[in-house]
Amino acid sequence: MKYSTFILIAKIKEIICISLVLLTFSGFTQDLVLGAERTEIYLPLINTKNVAIIANQTSMINQTHLVDSLLSLGINVVKVFSPEHGFRGTQDAGARIEDKIDQKTQLPIISLYGKNKKPNAKQLEKIDILIFDIQDVGVRFYTYISTLHYIMEAASEHNMQVILLDRPNPNGHYIDGPIREDSFSSFVGMHPIPIVHGMTIGEYANMINGENWISKKCDLTIIDMQNYTHKMRYNTPIRPSPNLPNTISINLYPSLCLFEGTNISIGRGTNYPFQHFGSPSLESNYSFIPKSKSGSKYPKHENLECFGTDLKFHKDYLNTINLDWLIESYKNYPNKEEFFNSFFDKLAGTDKLRLQIIEGKSSKDIKSSWEKGLNEFKKTRYKYLIYN
Repeated sequence: MKYSTFILIAKIKEIICISLVLLTFSGFTQDLVLGAERTEIYLPLINTKNVAIIANQTSMINQTHLVDSLLSLGINVVKVFSPEHGFRGTQDAGARIEDKIDQKTQLPIISLYGKNKKPNAKQLEKIDILIFDIQDVGVRFYTYISTLHYIMEAASEHNMQVILLDRPNPNGHYIDGPIREDSFSSFVGMHPIPIVHGMTIGEYANMINGENWISKKCDLTIIDMQNYTHKMRYNTPIRPSPNLPNTISINLYPSLCLFEGTNISIGRGTNYPFQHFGSPSLESNYSFIPKSKSGSKYPKHENLECFGTDLKFHKDYLNTINLDWLIESYKNYPNKEEFFNSFFDKLAGTDKLRLQIIEGKSSKDIKSSWEKGLNEFKKTRYKYLIYN
């Protein structure tokens, strides 16, 4: 039984009032209104529909999860799809995740990082609308945009609408990195874009549709934010994945994640992932020891002392990818044939970066080789911007 229109409107007003009160005390984000918070716009679109939600731990309306909020409003939520790291955001990077039943709501949680990454016809049965609400970090190899691609593609194939609730991009203030080449397409690089693309996930969805990256355009509705700009510094209130615990790690992530394709640890299995890096084979006065823990069960160089660089107190807010850390680590690594692994080219989206580092190119020379591709991408990107 649906809530009456009167009760539904009253509930919407209650959520809006709570949002306004909390925003008043939220410092620099006091004027920012997230897509998920604009319930008055999207509730009328779903009030009589069977709804599935693509969500994780970041899908919050202030202190309440989107799923719980919609259920409390009488919306018929029939199931939830979860991305890499799972619905609660606690699973290791790359870990296979099984389907399950949510204990609180008794809703089926369908993993899109298990048997399949794209919803199949059976999983989409009896669903009218898909709602996508996940906090992204604006980086090509962060797989939530790959999940978005498959959601949009599946929806278009089954004539379903997607409603995307937009959120800020904490790395939305710059664009950098090599453009992914066609021969390096993978789940950590599905589209020909740079490593840092400078778009919100809503703008990115526009690009997926507009650039025909899916065979048939998706019926897409974006609930945009109010008072957002790409230059705004946004501190995510909830870690978007287990090893991005704070603003520093998210800002360093585009630069340090390239180390995942090397024999260098970026601190998984420590209290400061993506805030320092090192290896047993390097020399330094700074060291750390990765250990198995929740969110990082089998970290690189587990139980070995890694010597390297501490970035926990890095004060420079990066507006470009830092290649110097990678280049210097390669130079100082004693057995260079063991430095890179097969994952590096997938992350880079090209083999050129690896070869340039091996050849001894400077970061300036390497970045100059990106300029043509970046300039072309910026022209394409501009067509899909919501927030100029």
